[in-house]
Amino acid sequence: MIWNPTLERLPRAAREALQRDRLRTTLAWAAERVPFYAEGLRGHAVRELGELATLPFTRKGDLREHYPFGFLAVPRAELARIHASSGTKGKPTLVGYTAGDLDMWREVMARVLLAAGARPGDTLHNGYGYGLFTGGLGFHDGAERVGLSVVPVSSGNTARHLLLLHDLRPAGLCATPSFALHIAETLQEQGGDPRALGLRYGLYGAEPWTEGMRAALERAFGCPAYDVYGLSEIVGPGVAGECEARDGLHLADDHFLPEIVDPATGSVRAAGAEGELVLTTLTKRAMPLIRYRTGDITTLTDAPCACGRTTARIARIKGRTDDMLIVKGVNLYPSEVEGTLLAVEELVPHYQLLVDRRTTLARLEVQVEPAPAVVERCGGFDVTHPVLVDLRRRVGERLARAIGLTAEVTLVAPRTLPRSEGKAVRVIEQR
Repeated sequence: MIWNPTLERLPRAAREALQRDRLRTTLAWAAERVPFYAEGLRGHAVRELGELATLPFTRKGDLREHYPFGFLAVPRAELARIHASSGTKGKPTLVGYTAGDLDMWREVMARVLLAAGARPGDTLHNGYGYGLFTGGLGFHDGAERVGLSVVPVSSGNTARHLLLLHDLRPAGLCATPSFALHIAETLQEQGGDPRALGLRYGLYGAEPWTEGMRAALERAFGCPAYDVYGLSEIVGPGVAGECEARDGLHLADDHFLPEIVDPATGSVRAAGAEGELVLTTLTKRAMPLIRYRTGDITTLTDAPCACGRTTARIARIKGRTDDMLIVKGVNLYPSEVEGTLLAVEELVPHYQLLVDRRTTLARLEVQVEPAPAVVERCGGFDVTHPVLVDLRRRVGERLARAIGLTAEVTLVAPRTLPRSEGKAVRVIEQR
C-alpha cells in the first residue's frame, strides 16, 4: 500500500522538475530571510540541480553558533512547535516548525508507516521518547494521519511496555532497536514469549543498526523489522524508510534533496559510492537548510525498486563521521563490530566497546555477554570453562578478520552490560 502514489511513483523527469522548482523557491526564501544564507548564497545562481554542489555546506556547528533562533526564516510568532537535539556533544540545536512544516512531517511519516506494512485501523505501540526528542511525536502524528490507534507509551518503564504489549496486542512496535531488544529479553526472562505478542511489524531507528541486529529483532518478535531514518535538524523521523522489499530506505526526495560527498574533501561522489549524506530541505519554511552535512555514512541509488516507488533510496546508515574510531591506525565504525558479534549465535545482541587511549597505542576492548543457553551448558558463568574460552577465541578471530585489528574480547556475566531504554551508548573512550 502506498500513501501518496502520485508523488511516490513520480517519473524521474517529473520528479527532477519538481525538485528543481522547489529548490529555487527554497534558496530564494532562505537568502531573503536567514542572514547566514543571505551571506553564504550571495553570488550563487542555481538554475539546475547539478549546480547545487557549487553552494557552501551547512554544518551542525553553524546551528550551534547561531543558537537559539538564528536560522529561523519566519517570525517566532508563526512557530507551531519547537523540538531540539539532545545536546550530548554541545549545545542542543533547536528546530522550529510552522503549521505547514508539521503537516509535511505527517505526510512523510505516513509514507514510511504504510511502506512498512501499517494499515488504517492498526494499533501502534510507540516506544520512542516524547518531548523535545522528535521520535515520539513524529511517529505519533504520522500514525494518526494514517488512521492508526496510537499507544503513546514513550521510552523507559519496561514493565509498563510489557503490560500494554500483552494486553493491547498492537499490530506494530516502534522504538530504538536496542530498547526493543531489551523489551524482548526482559519478557523472556519472565517466562514470556515475545513472538506470542502477535506483532506484524517493527519500525526501528534513532541509532545505527546492522543486519545482525535486524535478524536478532526478527528472531525475538517473529515479525519483519524495518529501518526508519531521520534527524531533527531536517525534520525528525520520516526522512527515509524501508518498504516491504527492504532493499534500501526510500527517501522523501520531493521534500529532502540528497547528495553523497567525500567526508574529508566535501566533493560529490558518484551514484553508488559510499560517503556522507548531505540533505537540502525543499519544502520546510520555518528552518530551511541548504546542503546540511548529516554526518551519516551511506550510499545513494535511484535504481528501480520492486515496490514501484521511484524515490531515491539510501542504504542502511553505516555510522556517523564523528563516531568513527581510529585504533592503531585502523578506521572502524561500531556497526562493523556489531555486525560481526551478532552473527555469533552464542552471544546475546548487547555489547560495549572500550577504547583506552591512555597509552601511546590505543587499545580496543570488546565486552559482550554469552547467551543464557551457553552459560547454562557451562553450569554457570565461569570464564575459565573450556566452552567460554573457545567462544572468546573464536569471537576474537572473527573480529580480527572483519575489522583488520586485534581486539581484546572480554566475556562478561549475563545482564552485566547496560540495557538501553533510549539510544544505546556503545562506545566508552578512556583518555
